[in-house]
Amino acid sequence: MKTSNSLKIAMLCAASSFALTGTALAQSAGSVLEDEIIVTATKKAGGVNIQEAPVAITAFGEKQLEVLHVTDLQSLSYSIPNVSLDDIGTTPGVANFSIRGLGINSSIPSIDPTVGVFTDGMYLGINAGVVLDIFDLESIEVLRGPQGILFGRNVTGGAVLINTKKPTDEFQASFKAAAESGFKNTGGNYYLMGSISGPLVEDKLKAKISAYYNKDNGYFKNYEGGPAFGQPDAFSVFGQSETVMVRPSLIFTPNDNVEFILRYEHGESNGDGPASQNHPGRNGTFPNAFVSFDRNSDSFSIDEDGFYDNNWDQIVFETNWDIPLGDGTITNIFGYRDFLGTGRSDIDATPLALFHASFATDQDQWSNELRYAGRFGDRVDITTGLYYFTQDTAYQETRNIAFGALNFFGGGQQRQKTYGVFAQADYDLTDQVSLILGGRYTHEKKRASIATLIFNRTPCDVITGTCPFDFNDRDSWSNFSPKVGLTWAPNDDWNVYGHWTQGFRSGGYNFRNTSAAFLPTPFDEEKVSSFEVGFKGQPNGRARINSAIYYNDISNMQREINIADPLAGVVQFIRNTADATIWGFESEVQIYVMDMLTLLGSVGYTDGSYDKVLFDLNGDGALNATDKALKIPRLAPWTYSVGFILNSEVPGLGSWALRTNYAHRNRSFYTDNNLGELNAADILDLNLGFTTENNVTISLYGKNLLNEVTHGGDTQLPATLGGGSFAPLNKGRIIGLELKLDFN
Repeated sequence: MKTSNSLKIAMLCAASSFALTGTALAQSAGSVLEDEIIVTATKKAGGVNIQEAPVAITAFGEKQLEVLHVTDLQSLSYSIPNVSLDDIGTTPGVANFSIRGLGINSSIPSIDPTVGVFTDGMYLGINAGVVLDIFDLESIEVLRGPQGILFGRNVTGGAVLINTKKPTDEFQASFKAAAESGFKNTGGNYYLMGSISGPLVEDKLKAKISAYYNKDNGYFKNYEGGPAFGQPDAFSVFGQSETVMVRPSLIFTPNDNVEFILRYEHGESNGDGPASQNHPGRNGTFPNAFVSFDRNSDSFSIDEDGFYDNNWDQIVFETNWDIPLGDGTITNIFGYRDFLGTGRSDIDATPLALFHASFATDQDQWSNELRYAGRFGDRVDITTGLYYFTQDTAYQETRNIAFGALNFFGGGQQRQKTYGVFAQADYDLTDQVSLILGGRYTHEKKRASIATLIFNRTPCDVITGTCPFDFNDRDSWSNFSPKVGLTWAPNDDWNVYGHWTQGFRSGGYNFRNTSAAFLPTPFDEEKVSSFEVGFKGQPNGRARINSAIYYNDISNMQREINIADPLAGVVQFIRNTADATIWGFESEVQIYVMDMLTLLGSVGYTDGSYDKVLFDLNGDGALNATDKALKIPRLAPWTYSVGFILNSEVPGLGSWALRTNYAHRNRSFYTDNNLGELNAADILDLNLGFTTENNVTISLYGKNLLNEVTHGGDTQLPATLGGGSFAPLNKGRIIGLELKLDFN
């Protein structure tokens, strides 16, 4: 029986009242409740306390990120309720993030995300190059729910804000070295990080330079096939990679009212392709005829290591100008990013050359946001601004099928321009109640040229312009995103909020067109109408409790349909597949038990169903109730975690801290036909650190100590390639030792 909307909302309210656990935030010593967490999510000048921000948000400060040993965004994938920050793994570094059941399952760069990622205020225009190493950060903020008013399109699920550390007023230097391993008779993984910061001209000019190096000698063991494939029964080390990054930054303050911040980053990362596992589909169906592994093992066997090679440069130039009008601040953020990524992957995931593919993405983007934030009459906060974004993207793909008997070449080029204007006002009706009104108008244009893969059998390259385009088109989309909300702060300890808002996800084109039956005509934009009610509290200063319930109505849900195909291996259609409803709740709590003990936890629940199906999701040739009964991909019903921080001083020596965290995520489906799925996982992490009085920290840490097997995807393969699936493996258990030196 279908649950009515009113009953769902009642269930949400009841469930949230029992959700008394919260996210596992940790720091090296002291209670997590002692620090005030300032977030930038509201775009108000100077930021706001996270407990006062009327939005579901989890923030990790510098100390917390260090204790969690966050080296990429995927490191936080199990730390936040109703959030999955996964790397799809088809080629390393491509984000397939999902928040509250809204996510994607694709490595096609023309597909816009449901979760937007912003670095120092600059939006990252494609998913490629997002799940690469991060370091020397001030904070990471994860916003759940549509954020279209302040952050624009492609944040229907939420947004991730990465804030790098700024130059300091006083001399500071930091050095960090770490070594870790999975202890699987494979190589070690080594990190070196360092930064120097301080004034160049007193009160005028500050500078900082940070550098990062990572050398991974391989985590996995690739079984080389054995006598059945004419190869020795042996293993080889797999998963080697090397990453180098450098980030200089400057702050120039010519006077007390003006500040200029210049940040530059150059990065290079290269290594082996994905650890491709072939395992049966859902419920053990359709195992591969040549090689097949248990989806709960980390065994795999491929004949081509593949590779990835990513290079990027980015500049963010921020200006802050304090003006008398409303005691406000004018902020301008200019951003530029150039990214080039190439790679090759063993897609059939067997020791035979049945389906190998090469990829290349060339992208450059420019953006500028000009905004004002101020307060008028001691009652009204105004945030308003203009936004411009332009991006050129070119994508090349080569497929080699059946030992090279069939070879396909193609891809696409796209030029995109986006304009936006936004405003939000927070009006204090009383000392305790505020009204929130906001809106954003966006106009977007895209022009695309597509070379369908199966039409090109001789070598050609889209990026260099040697592939003939069989489809050329342009289209545009305009929309208005409104927001209406209320906040109520009955006292200093509690804050209750509620709002209704809308968000949009861009329409566009399919670069990976692999079927003669479907032209890559533009798919339309996706719209989400969202209701959210939440409360945040710090009762008696002994706990922090943040909870929210939400109800999302999705129109024209935008999906990439993956279907096994005997000719092309896999075909992908990008279509507006359905109207759907997703609802749920989440709660986070931190309880300060005593001076040396803090308890932590979280819980999240998400439920979703199709209201109307617009596309044949299961590929049986009929649009019917069978399609409507399928589960929404990337939606994990339950996520939860429990943990604690135990810390104490050692007189005359320093302090120690022990942090443990156990997190669970339910399984979720990967493909729209529900044949592919992602494993459930129970993740246990531990960190034991000791900091001397001379600011030397030694940490012993473990990640995924239960050695859970997880995958980036689960794409089904046709019987002509033996069947089974292409499922890139993530790393399992890791044990590491870290040394950190701070100089002031």
